[in-house]
Amino acid sequence: MADRAQYDLAEEKAMREQFTRGEMPVCPRCGVAMTERKIGGGSFGLGYARKREWLLCPHCHRSVLFDVKRGTRN
Repeated sequence: MADRAQYDLAEEKAMREQFTRGEMPVCPRCGVAMTERKIGGGSFGLGYARKREWLLCPHCHRSVLFDVKRGTRN
């Protein structure tokens, strides 16, 4: 069976938890340190601004996106 393109929920959760502890996660598939890309999330008059993080693996090109404050995928 071929390796799935997306991380599974457990892999995403582990990376999110590592990141919120101040650690830079490593890709659970290939073991390479993830790179961080900030994403803007302006409030657009809603009274809040989201802080989202996009972690990318420079080797296998998989990525995970999550809302830091909420701890969710989107």
